Amino acid sequence: MKIEVETSSIRIDQYLSEKLEISRSKVQKLIKEGRILVNGSSINASYLVKEEDIIEVPTDLSFEIHIEGEEIPLDIRYEDDDLLVVNKESGMVVHPAPGNYSGTLVNALLGRGKIEGGEVFRPGIVHRIDKDTSGVLVVAKNEEIHNQLSEMIKERKVSRTYYALVDGIIPHETGTIDAPIGRDPDNRQKMKVTDQNSKDAITHFRVLKRYKKREQTLIECKLETGRTHQIRVHMNYIGYPIYNDPVYGKRKKTTAFGQFLHAKKIEFQHPKTGKEIIVEVELPKNFQTYLEELDRLEVENKI
Repeated sequence: MKIEVETSSIRIDQYLSEKLEISRSKVQKLIKEGRILVNGSSINASYLVKEEDIIEVPTDLSFEIHIEGEEIPLDIRYEDDDLLVVNKESGMVVHPAPGNYSGTLVNALLGRGKIEGGEVFRPGIVHRIDKDTSGVLVVAKNEEIHNQLSEMIKERKVSRTYYALVDGIIPHETGTIDAPIGRDPDNRQKMKVTDQNSKDAITHFRVLKRYKKREQTLIECKLETGRTHQIRVHMNYIGYPIYNDPVYGKRKKTTAFGQFLHAKKIEFQHPKTGKEIIVEVELPKNFQTYLEELDRLEVENKI
């Protein structure tokens, strides 16, 4: 079994113990026996994992992980024999993880048919969006397409456009945030702009509308890179956090709906046919309803 690491600066024995739900001592024993490799090489138990490390773990461990297909409705916006593009609703987790093996997008995809490619925990998934972020993402149906799409994303050949509502009035019309992102050493659940164990991260944005009554701004963001929580971290870094973001926002979460961040559009060339795939989806109802409320307040303020 191969696992691609999505964090950094955690001991590998701790990381695998949490990831696989087995004891730390068992992980250490496997490492000592040379049965766990990182990027093809042996390591010791104190090795600190890095993002995109590939960990090879034997499949004959004394535990089993069952990821079952479930009949969960999905909003599929494009599909062929090799891939599909789904409009994920806010609140849905993309792939299973220890302690959460059901109700995810992967469970729903497996419920529709066979999905291959990628890790055992997230077959078909080539990129993610956060649980409380809504919108489009592409899913591979087989190993070949998964590898090709993953490479396209690394080479920045997949264009992703987001809409976000942020707190504060952004005075300029456009901007580019070029600031590296890494794991927050004080809170492993958070990311932050840092020069320690970080990776380049670039976000371009433009203002779509300003709502002066509540001091909020609707923006469009385009990712040049795809780091964990990138838009949320970058907008907070420049002082305009995503509205309703319980982790990086200015205020406590104020509604049941998650952060007002929506993956609105994805564009790429089909890796097999070369066909241009463009999928754009509308804002979720909660997001749109709130914007309509802001519009009413702006009109009333002018009367």
